[in-house]
Amino acid sequence: MLTLPTPVATRLWRPLPWLVAGVLTVLYALLSVTNHLHLGTTGYDLGIFEQAVRAYSELRAPVSDLKGPGYVLLGDHFHPILVTLAPFYRLFPGPLTLLIAQAVLLGVSAVPVVRIAQERFGSGLAATVGVAYGLSWGLQTTVDFDFHEVVFAVPLLAFAMECLLRQRWTAAVAWAAPLVLVKEDLPLTFAVLGVYLVLKGQRRPGVWVMVSGVAGFLLILVVLIPSFNPTGSYDFAHELGKDEPWWQIMLDGPERLVAPQEKLFTLSALLVPTAFLALFSPLALLAVPTLLWRFMSTNSSYWIIGFHYSAVLMPIMYLAMLDGLGAGRRILPAPAFLRLRRAVIGISVVMVIAGLTGEPLAKLTKAATWQPSPRATAAQQLMDQIPDGALVAATNNLAPHLTSRCTVQLFPSVQGRILNPEWIIADRFYTWPVSTTWVTEKLNQLTTTGYHTVDERGDFILLHRATT
Repeated sequence: MLTLPTPVATRLWRPLPWLVAGVLTVLYALLSVTNHLHLGTTGYDLGIFEQAVRAYSELRAPVSDLKGPGYVLLGDHFHPILVTLAPFYRLFPGPLTLLIAQAVLLGVSAVPVVRIAQERFGSGLAATVGVAYGLSWGLQTTVDFDFHEVVFAVPLLAFAMECLLRQRWTAAVAWAAPLVLVKEDLPLTFAVLGVYLVLKGQRRPGVWVMVSGVAGFLLILVVLIPSFNPTGSYDFAHELGKDEPWWQIMLDGPERLVAPQEKLFTLSALLVPTAFLALFSPLALLAVPTLLWRFMSTNSSYWIIGFHYSAVLMPIMYLAMLDGLGAGRRILPAPAFLRLRRAVIGISVVMVIAGLTGEPLAKLTKAATWQPSPRATAAQQLMDQIPDGALVAATNNLAPHLTSRCTVQLFPSVQGRILNPEWIIADRFYTWPVSTTWVTEKLNQLTTTGYHTVDERGDFILLHRATT
């Protein structure tokens, strides 16, 4: 049974969920924008997604020339939900539109977390848990690393789980259904939501959700993505063991889930902030599909706590923690429950402190973040010399500063797909996806094959192809 605040407290604290969401949105936006202004964003992935959204806003297919000339991005990952950003991009074209949209989506996801905590345990714990959730490492690393489509899934999951905890089954399915449009693995998360419904006695809708989730997953991977992909396949299948016999995958499965040790560290990093209470809620089942594909993959980037791969797990863990804490109140004696509650508050406070000091948002406390970057200024002076609509090849850190007004490919191309760009702008000391030596060698080659140097400033050089 819920322990609700008094009517006076309810009126006083009713804005709390949205206040927390608003503060977090501002912090996320400041981090993303300052990163971008200091050349901290990249073509892979902000530039790629901006090219897709820009294409949608111009009523074109979501082509990303950074992936390759004419590459339709739905053949890489399945994320048609990006089309919802097109009207905003049409009004405010540029990478900041995507970054601010991301901040809003992640910030709003705190509303269900705070609201459930407030209704069950009071406003004090709700504020603490809400801030701890907002400063969780999974959300901070997501904000710190460009823009990604998975940020749509975070509020969808959060509101869907809130409805599950309120036993509003139809609303929960409605909130979760758009997950199939966010990314190709998320239909399986939708299917697991059906498992939850069955466990709660909602057999018919639960089975329907499970079947539709699995069917959507197969349709996307077997039909839709290959139909857009230039090779007619799903490029990431090999990372899940496609090239191995099925029996070998089955035999290696248990070991691949726990080794190497980075996987266990990531799992611990998910559970420790919840005082392991997330394990006592069936909501934690929703994390299983994401953890399975990450830990079964051969791509080591998926195992660690960095990047954006844990964003969808954060609302699952924190709402499961609140549900587990509620279960503890029902089965524990009052003194034991109060000790458990104090432990949760203590851990949340530690997470808040760690999030403010040791995670990406700590950049906002540094003076250099708010000062003009000489490197960024030099780069912008060169980019300003490139006319709108030009065909440009740019190094990874410069690409997202041009994708709103030019056709941009990656320099140097590592996949052999050459657009024969009119302009080339490069950071001679940027090291991804190739070494600085390779960049220097490629630039030297270009000066002998029809390109001449237009300008050089600091680490940056601008080349132009001679016209006949």
